[in-house]
Amino acid sequence: MTTKQKEKWNLKNLRPIIGLTVVSLLICGLFFPLLMTGIGQVFFPYQANGELAHLPNGQAVGSYFIAQNFTLPIFFHTRNETASPSASGVDPDITLQDAYSQIPRISNATGISADSLMTIVNQNQEGTFWIFGSPYVDPLQLNLLLINDYPSVYSNFTG
Repeated sequence: MTTKQKEKWNLKNLRPIIGLTVVSLLICGLFFPLLMTGIGQVFFPYQANGELAHLPNGQAVGSYFIAQNFTLPIFFHTRNETASPSASGVDPDITLQDAYSQIPRISNATGISADSLMTIVNQNQEGTFWIFGSPYVDPLQLNLLLINDYPSVYSNFTG
């Protein structure tokens, strides 16, 4: 086989490989993701947009899927200074013990009774499957309830 024949053979064999690569890239990297995004937006718009949480004035303040960074002493914080059971650190939930440990700080900062805060935490605990894991709460949900239930304390956040 001459050098010219080898070059023709290489080009002849490379053309379908490159073509298949480009077609696969377009289908898997562009068309399929756009199709799935469109289907998600049409049939599941709330979920597809990240299940955003809103204040009473309509302002989006976060997602129920990702931990929010609350730093003011009047709010439940997603992570205490101690180690978190979440491997990624973005899990939005905290243990009941973590929520209970924050009640005195919130009570002192807001004037809301510790009993009222304890009731809010207990009413919003979420369970786990049977005996696996421990009960937990979502600080974002607790904070939104505080804003809604105590508008005089949280007037800066109600618009």
